[in-house]
Amino acid sequence: MFSLADQKALIVGIANEHSMAHNGVQARLLTKALTRHTARGREDASDDRERAHESLAAIRDAWMQIARPSEFEAAGTVGAAMGQPFHHPLVAAWQSYVVDTVQRSLLMLDALRKRGDIFLEHEAAGAPPVLIYDYEVVLDGADLPRPCNYMLLRIKAPEGMETFAWKRPYVIIDPRAGHGPGIGGFKPDSQVGVALADGHPVYFIAFRPQPEPGQTIADVTHAEAAFLRHVGMLHAEAPKPIMVGNCQGGWATAILAACNPDLTGPIVLNGAPMAYWSGRVGQDPMRYAGGAVGGVVPALVSADLGGGLFDGANLVLNFEMLNPGRTWFRKYYDLYRDIDRGEERFLDFERWWGGFFLMTGSEIGWIVENLFIGNRLSRNTAQLEPGRPIDLKAIRAPVIVFASHGDNITPPQQALNWIVDSYVDEREIELRGQRILYMVHEQVGHLGIFVSSSIAKREHSQMASTLKTIEALPPGLYEMTIEDVAGEGHRKTFTVSFFKRTFEDLCQIDDKREEEHAFAAVSRLSEQLAETYGATARPWLQAMGRFGGSQIGRSMHPMRARRFAFASTNPAMAAVAGLADQARAKRASAAASNPFVLAEGFWADQVEQAWDVWRDWRALATEMGFFALYANPLALWYGEPKGLARAHRSIDELRALPEVQLALEGLKTGGYAEAVVRMLVLLADTRGDVRRDRLERSSQVLSTHEPFKAMEPAARTRMIHHQTLIAHFEKDRGLAALAHLLPNKADRQKALATVDYIVGSVADMEPSTITRMNEMRRALGIDPLADAPARRQPAAEAAEPRFSP
Repeated sequence: MFSLADQKALIVGIANEHSMAHNGVQARLLTKALTRHTARGREDASDDRERAHESLAAIRDAWMQIARPSEFEAAGTVGAAMGQPFHHPLVAAWQSYVVDTVQRSLLMLDALRKRGDIFLEHEAAGAPPVLIYDYEVVLDGADLPRPCNYMLLRIKAPEGMETFAWKRPYVIIDPRAGHGPGIGGFKPDSQVGVALADGHPVYFIAFRPQPEPGQTIADVTHAEAAFLRHVGMLHAEAPKPIMVGNCQGGWATAILAACNPDLTGPIVLNGAPMAYWSGRVGQDPMRYAGGAVGGVVPALVSADLGGGLFDGANLVLNFEMLNPGRTWFRKYYDLYRDIDRGEERFLDFERWWGGFFLMTGSEIGWIVENLFIGNRLSRNTAQLEPGRPIDLKAIRAPVIVFASHGDNITPPQQALNWIVDSYVDEREIELRGQRILYMVHEQVGHLGIFVSSSIAKREHSQMASTLKTIEALPPGLYEMTIEDVAGEGHRKTFTVSFFKRTFEDLCQIDDKREEEHAFAAVSRLSEQLAETYGATARPWLQAMGRFGGSQIGRSMHPMRARRFAFASTNPAMAAVAGLADQARAKRASAAASNPFVLAEGFWADQVEQAWDVWRDWRALATEMGFFALYANPLALWYGEPKGLARAHRSIDELRALPEVQLALEGLKTGGYAEAVVRMLVLLADTRGDVRRDRLERSSQVLSTHEPFKAMEPAARTRMIHHQTLIAHFEKDRGLAALAHLLPNKADRQKALATVDYIVGSVADMEPSTITRMNEMRRALGIDPLADAPARRQPAAEAAEPRFSP
């Protein structure tokens, strides 16, 4: 029997042992968090002071301008000439401001009234998608063997646009994170608009507000797979559909592609959180929320008290709390300040932002346990349903990942670290025949990734262009960059560059990831609390939730109440519409240079900054508390079983895979097509980057020239993969075997001519590329190339599109 002193000594001994093992992880994390918060606070304070000085200077200048004696006298003279009593210009400015303020206030109230009416009308209509395009329901998930509330929509092309059944269709999955569907197509310049403008058939996977009874994430995935099969039947002559997943729709797209690799073409993940533990210490506070509330239990309690349904308004409220200065003040002040032009834009966005959708307790439980808290998808421990694991390496389609440093909901680390967690290194990506491209924007926010018109015109347009040639890209990991090269406005054209990247490059985007060990402790605690809750209080709370009070509770949620409180159904708003019409008829805006208007703007900046200070202090307290609780030695020891990473094979062990053995057995099998592809892969290994012009020529040859033209796309992709495996595992033998694939000189010369056409002139080749080219020519009994002339100087190269050969 241990005494209290013995127990204390044992605890101290365990703590000391694990403190040494973890080598001060907690201290480093706390120091790093405090340092970064402090540095950012100083930077923000400096920016705020600079803006405040500019605002005060503008107010002072406006004041001095309006109070000059000459203008004072002029105002008096003009007033006398017009038969009006003399008044000071400052009084006139005040009068103008008061009239403007009263009118803006009435118009603002009217905008909130319209928002409330739209909210009620939208809910009464069943919360349809907020798409601006006409559509028809092609397939309803409620009619499937495993029913769910999802449905497949076909977007109808607007008048003047034409789509072609033989073109690769687009299928877009919007996020189901509390909101309804349609954000990917509620503007003309959108993902939908870009695809339609290029003649592609477009389909949208939408969902209704109310899930089917007992609906699970597995049911949803089965329905999405059925939708894709149906799209494939409708477009039997087209390549497999392009899947576009926005935010939470991104992980749904990845799961669909991993569980059904035969159904999807290239997949695009826009701002999609895939590795939920990742981020940067000192920022990205949303990832600490699960630890702050104790894991999955609050979500389960909410669903149980809600009659088995989880209210998506809770998720939307969490998003708003992330930046309260913006969502609770600035958004409304911007509307008030620019009420004459901003109302329509405000109402369009609020139609989507204010549509709140429900999930079953099973769905939200799976999402929180496997993604938000457990991070199982990235670590390869998630199961779609019992006995059906999800392995992201099973995805065979090319993947494009779009992230942004300005995204505080899905930071780049969460969008990209699944790649590092899933594969040994970039070589395994190549050997598995996979193509993963990523692009990191510098500043666009989370919603801007799939809402912004400028992003649609630029990034999404270039992605659409890239998807036409991506399957001609050699397997590997690439960073995609977009460069402005010509034109202005809507006439501006862009060029895409591809740069081969390594896992080391991805890790440069992140910290050392040592804080992720703390999240493993949260994961284990969450599982144990959920088991305890399930065995004790849950049956009682589920019984309470069946008594019917859940609907009343949802209707009184703050996110809904603040909308219907201003609707026309509220008697207190009865006079607002008429007064707003009068204000519009007599609208008299105050001048932008009015000192009182400038003072109002200064006041608004100070209010928002006060909210931001509170937000930053809250983020600091949350992060410091999280690390104090979960990054101490005992907590790290407690979380170790849940922190184990995926067990990776070494690159050499991959040689034993059946697909590798099959490829190596066919080293001398094939002909002209296999020889050309093998030579292209061998040459690609000598270069670090991929020029867009080469990629386009390669795509042209592989899709329009015989014998490639007659091949099925899947067969062509499989052939490229096999030749990649040969080039990696048996490079020398693969070189020597080229003579067996091309037994006569005419075929050899034809193959070399094709390769020369794709690769370009000798003057653009790196020395290593020339060396490899000569090795192939010798293997084929053809005279080697002459030495390349001196390469252009950097100054001359600067005038060319910036591609490395």
